Amino acid sequence: MKSNFFPINKIILSVFALALIGCTDLDEKVVDEVLGSENLADPESAIAAAYGQLGDGTFVDHGSVFALQEYSTDEALLATRGSDWGDGGKWRAMHEFTWDANNDVVKTTWDQLNFGITKSLTAIRSIDKSSVSNKALFLAEAKGLLAYYTYTTLDLFGQAPYRDPSNINAPIEIRKADTSIDGLITEVEALIPNLADIKTQNTHAGRFTKQAAYALLADMYLNRAVLKNKTASTFNFTEQAVNGGGTDMDKVIQYSNLLINGGLFSLESNYFHNFDINNDTSKEMIFTVVQKKNSTRNADNDLAYMSMERIQKPSPDNRGTNASCITPEFYFSWNGNHDDPRFQRNYQYSDGTWFRNDGTDVSVPSTSKVEGTGKPWFHFNRGLQVGQQYGPKILADGNFDMTADGRIKVYKLFTEKNTTLPADFTPELNFDNPSEAVFTQAQINRGVRNFKFEFDPGYGNNGTSGMDVPLYRLGTIYMMRAEAYFRSGNIGAALADVNILRTSRTREALYNNASGVAIASLDANTLFKESGYELYWEMYRRKAMIRFGKFDLPGTAKPASQPYRRIFPIPQATLDASKELSQNPGY
Repeated sequence: MKSNFFPINKIILSVFALALIGCTDLDEKVVDEVLGSENLADPESAIAAAYGQLGDGTFVDHGSVFALQEYSTDEALLATRGSDWGDGGKWRAMHEFTWDANNDVVKTTWDQLNFGITKSLTAIRSIDKSSVSNKALFLAEAKGLLAYYTYTTLDLFGQAPYRDPSNINAPIEIRKADTSIDGLITEVEALIPNLADIKTQNTHAGRFTKQAAYALLADMYLNRAVLKNKTASTFNFTEQAVNGGGTDMDKVIQYSNLLINGGLFSLESNYFHNFDINNDTSKEMIFTVVQKKNSTRNADNDLAYMSMERIQKPSPDNRGTNASCITPEFYFSWNGNHDDPRFQRNYQYSDGTWFRNDGTDVSVPSTSKVEGTGKPWFHFNRGLQVGQQYGPKILADGNFDMTADGRIKVYKLFTEKNTTLPADFTPELNFDNPSEAVFTQAQINRGVRNFKFEFDPGYGNNGTSGMDVPLYRLGTIYMMRAEAYFRSGNIGAALADVNILRTSRTREALYNNASGVAIASLDANTLFKESGYELYWEMYRRKAMIRFGKFDLPGTAKPASQPYRRIFPIPQATLDASKELSQNPGY
C-alpha cells in the first residue's frame, strides 16, 4: 500500500528495545507508514520506529544531517582524494556551495527527516487510538520527536510537511519556518507536563523527556530570529518571546537554567568521554541517539571512521577511510589554545604506556581486546590529529606485527593508496584549483583529521558502533546560555559560562590532569571560536555560523555566497511528486 502522506514505499523497520514499555521486546516488523489508514501499526512498534529513525542514518551517518550542518561550514569538508570520494561531486558541493535540487546528499537528508516526521505522526495516531498503558507519556514523547524532526527540517529546508494525525481526511500542510516556529515552540511547551523527568518511568537520554524538551526549546529560542527571516542581514535576537514574557534570549536562559541547575547533569572533566564508546555513562547526556553495536540498524561508526586514514587500523580487521578533514580556518582558530583539554588527548594503556603519536613509541600492550573477535585493539589518540601519524602495521597473515613478548609494534605510517607518501596530516590544504576541493593521489595526506569520536572496532565491523550520538548534552546548554547572555548584553555572565566550560575540562595524567585555562575577556569573535571548541563535529556549526554572520564568507574552496544558501533546496524528485511543496528562492 502506498503512503497517503508521502510517496514512500513500505519500510522494513528493525525495531529495537528501548525500554519503552518496561522489558517488552519489540520485534522486527513491516510497518506500513500510512497516515489516514485505520489499519494502524501497534503503538509500541510505531513509537520505536519514530525513535529508530534518529539513528537510521539521519543523525549518525556523515551523509545526512551531519553533511548539511558540518560540510557546509568552516569546520569540515570532504574532498575528492585521488580516485576516491568523487561521487559526481556531491560531497565537494557541500563545501564548494554548488549544491542544487538534484544533489544526492540534499535528497537523502530531506528523505530521512521526512521519514522521521512520517513515523512520528504514525506513532501519534497509533498511540492516540490505543489503550496502551502510559498513554499520555508516550503520546507526549511521539509529539516531542515530531517537533524535533520538524524543527531540524525547518532549519535546513525552510519548510516541512505535516498532516493532522487525528483526521484521516486532513489535507497535507506545509509548515514554513517563518510562520511555524512560534507554533512549534508553543506545542513543545505544552508537552512538558506529560513528559517524564529523565531516569524516571524507565527513561534515559535516548528518550524524549522533560529535559530533552527544555534543550529543544532553548535551541529553538536561540535560533527563532533566524528562522523567522533566515536571509536577513541582521537578526533581532531580543524579540519578545512567544509565551510568558521576556525576550527570546531570556527564554534560552530560563530553559538552560532548568538543565544546568536541576542537579541531573554535570560536566565531564574528560571532555572526550562524551564521545567514547561507553558514553552512555557520561553525566552530560540530555538527549542522544542510542546505538546498538553489532546491529544492522541504528548503529553507525561514521563520525569516527570517516576521518581516519585507511592505514590507521584500530584492529587487524578495521581501518579508516581517508575522507573528511577539518579546514585550515578551523584548525588555526585554535592558535594559542592547543593546551585546551578539548583539542587533543593521548591514550594511556592499562600498564601505564602512553601512545604519544610522535615517533617516540616503539610498542604498546596488546592486552586490550576487540569484543567479538578477541584480537588486539590499538587505541588512537583523540581530538585533532596533525602531522606525521604512527600506528600498527598489518603482516601478510592479516595480523598486527608484534614484538617477541606480545606487544603491538608501532610504525611510522604511510598512506595506503600511495605507499611512499607519509601519512602526514597537514593543516594547509592547498588545492591545485583553489575553488575545487580536489586532491591528486600525491596529495591525499592533506588535512588535519578529527578523532573526536572513538572508533568502535567491535566484531571487526567498520560500520557499527555502540557509541550514543549526543544531540543535546550539558556542554551544549552552557554554550547556548553563554550566547544568550552575550546577546542580552550580560557579557560577564557569558564569560563566566565560557570559563566554566574551559576550566571544568582537564588534560590527561601525562599533563598532570591540568585544567583548562580561563580567558579574561569576551567579544563576538571569541565567543564564536569558543562555540567551535566545545561543539565541533556535533552538527551545530552551520546554525552558529549563520547567527554570527559567518556563513556567507569565503573560505578554503568556498566562495563568498548569497544569503539564499543558508537554506537548502527542496529535492527536485520531491517537487515532481508533490504539488503542495514549492522550491525555495534562489534554486
